[in-house]
Amino acid sequence: MIVALLALQLGSLVAPAYACGCGAMVTDRMARIGVDRETSAVRWDERTGTEQIVMRFTVHGDADRAAWIMPVPHRADVTLGDPKLFDELERLTAPEHRDRDYFWPRGDDWPFADGDTDGAAAAPGKAGSGVGVVGRERLGPFDVARLTATDPTALSDWLHRNGFELSDRLSTELRPYVERKWGYVAVRLAPEKAGEKLYGALDPLRISFANDRPVYPMRLSRLARTPQSLGLFVLAGHRMEPRDGIGGDRPEVLFAGPVDKPSGAVAELTGTGPVFLTAVDQSFPEPSRIDGDHELVRASADTPYREIVWHDRLWTVGEIPVWLITVTGGLLLLTAGAYAAIRTRHVAARERRVRAGVRSAP
Repeated sequence: MIVALLALQLGSLVAPAYACGCGAMVTDRMARIGVDRETSAVRWDERTGTEQIVMRFTVHGDADRAAWIMPVPHRADVTLGDPKLFDELERLTAPEHRDRDYFWPRGDDWPFADGDTDGAAAAPGKAGSGVGVVGRERLGPFDVARLTATDPTALSDWLHRNGFELSDRLSTELRPYVERKWGYVAVRLAPEKAGEKLYGALDPLRISFANDRPVYPMRLSRLARTPQSLGLFVLAGHRMEPRDGIGGDRPEVLFAGPVDKPSGAVAELTGTGPVFLTAVDQSFPEPSRIDGDHELVRASADTPYREIVWHDRLWTVGEIPVWLITVTGGLLLLTAGAYAAIRTRHVAARERRVRAGVRSAP
């Protein structure tokens, strides 16, 4: 999951309010907005050469409007996503919980302490020179504009005319996308009711575009001033993984496995045929080191993986600790053995005395 919070300095916009995993959030000079959490899912269909990215923001702040910019390799279609998608994906990738017994008592077990513990391991037209507005529509709290741009300055001009400012840093980071002739999805976020603030979980956006290989735009995250965290669900024909770390910690696979019969919101995104689901987590302690976008490539094998959370518990039989039964039984056996040895020695001594008495008799 991607988590960050940036504050805007009063009187000047020195940076995007938030540089998220696959885009940048900007607002006006006197407002501030933070994105507590961004959750994203990537659907890659190799047969049709299409990619879909579904994302959901949880925001807070005092802004009554903001703009979010995402670069995309080709012209994109934007619709509202199903809020239930991420709940279903989290359920599918949830860790497996297993119990694990231990024999000897630990610090919170009797006789060391009272009680016990169950410990868990843890609209088409022109918007000015250099910018083409491919389409524009209202989707819930979003005013979505799908743009093409031939230079970052033109994109900055478009944002300015719509009440936003593009910082010099963001303009510089957009230049590689302009050179590769990427397009943009520019989204104006505004509450559906006038006077309200942008707050809480927003409806997810679903962005679809043609692409010959799956990619998750990450470069703009280098603008962030606090550590970033990426949580990504990838749904494709095979197990997928980032090609490299792009300046962050090594990506960690939290789940990998087939979904034979997708249903609900997952089926709406992928269809009802089998699909392979991979959940990836990655941290970026120093966002300035991010040097590109995530290219998602097929893993060497479709090896399934599910995280296991172990719950340790004291081994008992009928609520009696096995160690106590064992120790008590051992002590009884030792006592019985000692008693038997003493008795055997006593009987043997007695027999020796009897035999000695017989030999000494006249």
